[in-house]
Amino acid sequence: MSDDAQDTDPVCPLCGRPIPKGVPQSKHHLVPKLKGGKGGPTVLMHHICHKEIHATLTETELAREYDTPEALRAHPRLAKFAAWVAKRPPEFSSRSKGGRRKR
Repeated sequence: MSDDAQDTDPVCPLCGRPIPKGVPQSKHHLVPKLKGGKGGPTVLMHHICHKEIHATLTETELAREYDTPEALRAHPRLAKFAAWVAKRPPEFSSRSKGGRRKR
């Protein structure tokens, strides 16, 4: 691995922005832990992006239909959010509008 590759920040799979050290970040279980994903794959993402996923989708929806970064990006609300947040700097943080998930 070259030195350049080691210095490259990871990229958020939802918004496509880099995730520099020190920026609020979290690991998203592609299959929720409560739905059998405890030891399953995770992706590193901005904390704001992670919060938006969980404000938008239920654990069941995540497990059944949105268990890949591609599926998450294809969801209409998440696609709109990703396009909006992609215009902000990587350290941008805002309160998520919770309670939008209806069940």
